[in-house]
Amino acid sequence: MHRNDATKQFHSGDDRIAELIDESPAVDLPTPDTDVPMVSRSVRLPLETYERVRAAADARGIGVTTLMRQWIEAGLADLDDSATVSLADVRRALASLAHPTAA
Repeated sequence: MHRNDATKQFHSGDDRIAELIDESPAVDLPTPDTDVPMVSRSVRLPLETYERVRAAADARGIGVTTLMRQWIEAGLADLDDSATVSLADVRRALASLAHPTAA
């Protein structure tokens, strides 16, 4: 059925659209990666900023939204002094203390 025909049937209350839906094959939807309810929000970023975020996510082997969520959670944790710090960041900080660079 063509999309325009289906739209017309839907708006006219035609029962055939329900039959069409009933006859359609089942679709396997992806399983969410968390049991925690999530909210989707749109964020407008300059292209250059998005490309930097994407590159950072690729370097970590994770998705862009996962990295953005981690950064937001880290920022919020910093606000309430319950910050979680990655082991890599701790190692870098300790290494910089052991080998300070000249200013």
